[in-house]
Amino acid sequence: MPEIVQTVARFGFLVLVWLFVFAAARTITRDLLAQRRPATAGPAGPVSAPPASGGRGRQQAPQTAQWLVVTTGELSGRRFVLSGQPITIGRAPDSTIVIRDDFASNRHARVVPVDGQWMVEDVGSTNGTYLGRARVTRPTPVPLGVPIRIGRSSFELRP
Repeated sequence: MPEIVQTVARFGFLVLVWLFVFAAARTITRDLLAQRRPATAGPAGPVSAPPASGGRGRQQAPQTAQWLVVTTGELSGRRFVLSGQPITIGRAPDSTIVIRDDFASNRHARVVPVDGQWMVEDVGSTNGTYLGRARVTRPTPVPLGVPIRIGRSSFELRP
């Protein structure tokens, strides 16, 4: 094969390799920047529980959460008592609830009591924390029975 053809083929291959490297770097950069932007979708205000209907005109006292129940994921079925202390969730061994999930961060989220109500907040996770279908971008009240989704695991507050 003539030497000029080999040289052109080498340079062509080198250009293709560099184009691939730049495309991969651009994709990774775009994904990382997208994760740092706050989500614009979701409810404008805090999520609230549906109103309780008391039979025959009587109003029942609102139920308070006593348990954080894992509804899906590796710990499905486990219940954690809500003792008034913050609950941290993540892969770190010092988390209150340790989940072994590639989509969960070491310190992913925390559920904290504030003025008699439980709030969920994302603590800088990579893949986000979701309450129902909305991404949590600030401390948000958690109604009973609404799933908190972290990676492949879901949690609910139960009476």
